[in-house]
Formats: sequence, structure tokens, C-alpha cells
Amino acid sequence: HMTISSFFIRASKAINNRPFCSGLLLLCTISGGGVVALSESQSEAQRPNIEDHQPRKKKVVVLGTGWAATSFLKGLDASMYDVQVVSPRNYFAFTPLLPSVTCGSVEARSIVEPIRNIIQKSKGEIKFWEAECVKINAADKKVFCRSNIENLVGSGDFSLDYDFLIVSVGAQVNTFNTPGVKENCHFLKNVEDAQKIRLSVIDCLEKAVLPSQSEEEQRSNLHFVIVGGGPTGVEFAAELHDYIQEDLIKLYPTVKDKVKITLIQSGDHILNMFDERISSFAEQKFRRDGIEVQTGCRVLSVNDKEITMKAKSTGAVSSVPHGLIIWSTGISTLPVIRDFMEEIGQVKRHVLATDEWLRVQGCKDVFAIGDCSSINQRKIMDDILHIFKAADKNNSGTLTVEEFEEVMDDIILRYPQVEYYLQKNHILDLRVLWNDPEGNERKEIDVEGLKQALSFADSQVKTLPATAQVAAQQGAYLASCFNHVDVCLDHPEGPRRFSGSGHHMFRPFRYKHFGQFAPLGGEQAAAELPGDWVSIGHSTQWLWYSVYASKQVSWRTRYLVVSDWTRKFIFGRDSSRV
Repeated sequence: HMTISSFFIRASKAINNRPFCSGLLLLCTISGGGVVALSESQSEAQRPNIEDHQPRKKKVVVLGTGWAATSFLKGLDASMYDVQVVSPRNYFAFTPLLPSVTCGSVEARSIVEPIRNIIQKSKGEIKFWEAECVKINAADKKVFCRSNIENLVGSGDFSLDYDFLIVSVGAQVNTFNTPGVKENCHFLKNVEDAQKIRLSVIDCLEKAVLPSQSEEEQRSNLHFVIVGGGPTGVEFAAELHDYIQEDLIKLYPTVKDKVKITLIQSGDHILNMFDERISSFAEQKFRRDGIEVQTGCRVLSVNDKEITMKAKSTGAVSSVPHGLIIWSTGISTLPVIRDFMEEIGQVKRHVLATDEWLRVQGCKDVFAIGDCSSINQRKIMDDILHIFKAADKNNSGTLTVEEFEEVMDDIILRYPQVEYYLQKNHILDLRVLWNDPEGNERKEIDVEGLKQALSFADSQVKTLPATAQVAAQQGAYLASCFNHVDVCLDHPEGPRRFSGSGHHMFRPFRYKHFGQFAPLGGEQAAAELPGDWVSIGHSTQWLWYSVYASKQVSWRTRYLVVSDWTRKFIFGRDSSRV
């Protein structure tokens, strides 16, 4: 005879093979009152719960949708985690083309990609909330957020718990507390900024051609001032010059001779982070194009009519009228990050400090990537005693070349400044480090000799620039770490711990520089590429264009940007206020 238990075993197998038979089981269960009674008599604790056998996924909260956050989300295996993204902007913007948006060379819609489109392509589910993080509570592992959507029914405030937090909120423009900047200057950090600038440029021209305008008022309205001689300021100045010369003077011929562009730089040269050949070429080209470059000047104040500046060399103070000012002088920390830094004891820093694995120092399970953070690279001299002890296996008090070479790979992996020093000085044979001050070869060295051999390496510690290239690489690196955490727990891939035992789970983040470009207008650009290679001219402009047709950009963005460039070459830029 078939027992009740064997019946349910067979029925269970049948249902697993044929999901549509679940109604039959319900009918049998209802018809068998004794069985139902037996089931209901069991305690709640005895009832099997499928969820009990499925471990809870770790909660990963990502703040931001910029270069770092988007790169992280694209690389992350979201099926391994419960991922939630919080950002006041529901899109990713291809920021290198923002200057092109300001003058209509490229439309705003062409350089943005909805974040929901991006996360929809991920391997697992990723939730997105359009809101701004207003507070990070690291002690309770909680973030507090507020929706920026206007006319919202109900409360827009909420909080999220996390197991891991990825802080990638970016930064804001640094005004250096200069009076009047926030009220009277345009910034160029996001798409909304670019759109406002585009409208303001048209407004300046439309106002200048009004019959009521005097010549002095026309010149004031048509004086465009850019403060900051970095890549953003220089590219905007070049875009604006091309826009005026190629399109606007045809549409506003009566005021074409009254337009003026001035670039103000506090340093001695524009593009001072580039090779000096590029800086010199850019300055010469701008002067040939009629763009006034004022170096060594510091802005003291700004009002709605004038900008006041001081020449560093002479101390002379002067004021000039303006129609539009673009302020592009670097970045500063957002208020939410400043509050967070105070909470975790980083009050004396300008940005969040992380270790080489992008973990926020003094804060467990919080990572920071992109413009809001900076890696605090550990110096090799801080660990030199531990390194010596690890290398001196026989505790002889001295090291041989062979003993030193055994730990050198871990040293180079843990302290990238050592590799930079070797490359800079073209040192291929590590035995060169072994020589005494007179250059004589030594067979063994003590700890003081090791200090001498590596003493110059820490001078090569570099702060990474706040660029899209750095942010994207950090996001991809961190995603890879999250994807391989289970594997690396059992098989660490990082360098040895000189001050302890074992190895670090992961290799430290290592930035790889692929070069930098500076479009200079007139279909010319300058490029500084790895290997100290400098390229300037028309061919470099097409190299610049090809970057945006590469695999790093989505097909949607590629298609739209190329369409915009084609339209510009055929029909010119759009000068309407739409």
C-alpha cells in the first residue's frame, strides 16, 4: 500500500516536473482533511522555509552616476549583491564633450545616457533612486537621502542600510570664496551648466544688437571671460571662438568687431599640467586667434557688470566689464562629504583619503572613487624595518642580493613609487640600487643600506588628477575586486603583508595613463601620450574625434555625436534659444 509520505514524495516530483499541476495538489490537500489537520498542527519553527536556505545577499549602495560609479556598475556582477544606486541625476554624462554642448557643436541629449538603460544591461538586478545623499552615518551603516523631484506627493526623505558603501558623488567647483562668483558666474560641471551657458551666449548677442545699446554697452555685453586655464577653460575658449567666427558673425554682422574673449589664469601658463611645448603652442594659437590670455592674474571679486583682478607681478588692480563669465578653476568637496570627513576624523584634508585599495581610511566597508577622493599612498620608508625583517630569512642582520630580489616583486606591487623611480632613472638591473654612495658594488647590506637604496622612491609618490580617465579606471578596478572576493579569500592575489603574515586579498589599484587631449579650435588639438610623445595639429584633432568613436562610448552616444558633428559641418551650429 502507498503511504502518505510516499504519496507526497511522488506528488512533489510530479509537480516539480509539471508546474501547472499545482492546482491538483491543492485539490488533493483540501480533500484530505486528516493531512491538512496534521500539517496545521506542526509548529511554525518546524515548517521548512525556502528563504532560510538562501544566504542574504550583501547590500551594496552606490552614491552617484558619474564616471566612477557608472564604470563600477558596468563591471559589477550584480547577481552577487543587492545593489542600490542613489543619485540626483538619472543619467550618465560624457563630460569631456560639455564644452561642445555650450556652443551647439553637440546636443546635450547626445552625451547623456539614462542610467536605467545602463543598469538594465547588468547581469543582476540593480535598483535606482533619483535622490541626493544628504548624510552618511558610517557607525550605523546607513545613508540618508532626499528626493530632488519638485511637487512630490508624500515625503521624499528616506534612508538605506548597507553592507558596503561606494561613495562616488564627485565634487563641486572651487570658488576659493571669491566674492560674487556664485551669484555672477557660470560653471561647467554638468549638462545643465552647459545648456545655461549656451542660452547666455545667445542672450549676450541678442542684447548687443538691440537699437537701444550704445557701443560701450555692446562691447561690455560681448566680452566673454573665462577664469581658469586648465583643459575645460581652454577648450571652452576654443569652442566659443570657433562658434563666433564660423557661425555668429554671419548672423550678427553689425557687432562682429566688438566680440572679445579673455582667458584669465593665475599661473604662469595655461595648460600647465601638460608638456610645456603644448602650453606654448596653445598660448601662441590663442593670441593669433585674437583670444587675450592674461597669465599671473588672480580674480579678487565679481559683480554683475565687472570682474576685478590683480596682477601678481606688479600688484596692479584692474576692473573690466563683462557680458558672461565662465569660472573653471578646479574642484572642492561637496558638503555631504565634508560632514562625513568630520565624522570619521579627516577634518584637515581637502578630499576623502583612501588606501591603495580605495577603502576610506578609518571607515570599514566604505569605498570612495572619483573626484571626491584621493589615494593616500603609503610610503616605503614607513615600512622599511618590516621589509628588511621579511627579507632577512636567516636573521643574519644583513641582506644578500638574492634575498632582496625575492621580495622586490612584492615591494614594487605594494609601493608603485618604487617602479616609477626605476623607470624615471632607467634602472633595469636592481643591483644598481645595491651600490654604495661611491658606486661600488656591495655583496650584503644592513638595514641602513636598504634605507639608502630605497630612500629616493618616496619622492615619486604622486596624487592622481581628478579626471574621467582616473575615475573610470577606479570604478572598473573596484568592480573586479567585488566580483572576485570569494576566490581571493582562499587565494589572495595581492602582495605580501610586510608588517604581518600572509598576503593582501587584492592587488592595489594602479592607474594607467593613456594620455590627455586639449582641443584648441580651428580643427586643431594637442595631445600628450605615454612615452613623452607630443602631437599637435589637425591630425591630432581627428585622433581626438576617434577617441569618442571608440569602444569606451556606447553605440547610442557614438551615433548621436557623429550625427551632430555632421550637422555642424553641413549646416552650422544651431543658434536658437530652443
